[in-house]
Amino acid sequence: MTKLIHSMVRVSNLAESIDFYRNALELEINDQYIFDNFSLTYLANAETGFELELTHNHDQSEPYTHGSGYGHLAVSVEDIEQAHRRIRNLGIEASDVKAFNHNESHLATFFFITDPDGYKIEFLHRQGRYL
Repeated sequence: MTKLIHSMVRVSNLAESIDFYRNALELEINDQYIFDNFSLTYLANAETGFELELTHNHDQSEPYTHGSGYGHLAVSVEDIEQAHRRIRNLGIEASDVKAFNHNESHLATFFFITDPDGYKIEFLHRQGRYL
């Protein structure tokens, strides 16, 4: 059986991205490997074993594009309203908190933020299938 272990995003400014993910998602550096031309930085927290891999190509001068295939990362939180206030208090722009229904039944409560490289991140209230 397979086990999801990480998702990778390419970042333009490693220090800025580490700071963003430390503040917004409460992730810390779990491992880091610096090579001549690129760096791999793995972020995680005690809540999950899943990691976010930040790949920084040292000589990349052009912004990365996401094409039409990238969607978003998603995290779950105990209190969506508190998380929303915390994110906004950090000065990070966040969409409004929204409720999403399916077949007249509540499915999710969520909001989105965007990291420094344009990657979307969804915050979901920890309930139902989003535990």
